[in-house]
Amino acid sequence: MHCIDLNSDLGESYGQWRLGDDAAILPLVSSANVACGFHAGSPDVILATLRAAARGGVAVGAHVAYPDLVGFGRRNMDLSHDELFADVIYQIGALQGLAAAAGTRVRYVKPHGALYNTIAGNERQARAVIDAILAIDATLPLVGLAGSRVLTLAAEAGLRTVAEAFADRAYHRDGSLVSRREPGAVLHDPQQVARRTLQLLQDGGVTSIEGEFTAIAADSICVHGDSPGAIEMARQTRALLEASGIAIRPFVEMP
Repeated sequence: MHCIDLNSDLGESYGQWRLGDDAAILPLVSSANVACGFHAGSPDVILATLRAAARGGVAVGAHVAYPDLVGFGRRNMDLSHDELFADVIYQIGALQGLAAAAGTRVRYVKPHGALYNTIAGNERQARAVIDAILAIDATLPLVGLAGSRVLTLAAEAGLRTVAEAFADRAYHRDGSLVSRREPGAVLHDPQQVARRTLQLLQDGGVTSIEGEFTAIAADSICVHGDSPGAIEMARQTRALLEASGIAIRPFVEMP
């Protein structure tokens, strides 16, 4: 592999509540998943994030979520197809408007939190998200968990799909993410995260929490910006990849 996309979740501060360090993470990534106001992000914060991404040449995606500000979008919601369909269109449309004002544009869609995990295997909700993207802009790629059912459904519907892996998250042997409620679900050692990411790209997988090698084919790697030591993890990961001859580029600029 000669190049890879690094993405991060940004624009998640809200009013006086500050989350992450967008200014520090932006120079380290090639794609920014920008909150759309449903799980986090106030309009002024979102606009500032979009402007910063535009200045830095970072591709922008809509980080759509369940309507769950209190739970940060990490609580499951049993929405109907029509509810979720409208929610996703609403969020993409809002971000498109702010992006235009910031001198950039929305290039892809990545669901957040519980929605991301639910549509990996829940076909009804997966189809609602897919249908929403098709309705508003069928050229927008969908980012989803590598190996998940939603990517197959999206590809069958005609969307471009982007398989994602996580630099700082533990995996089960079946390729699913270890729940954040379980010990060891999130990694915090910058050197370990960097080496593990390089292993994923060079060997095509990582060692699962059960101790077995798990194959993962990824088009984009998520480096979170809001966990302890996140900036250093992202910095060391990018440095090791580039030192190993792997360039960092937005996936939207790759064939």
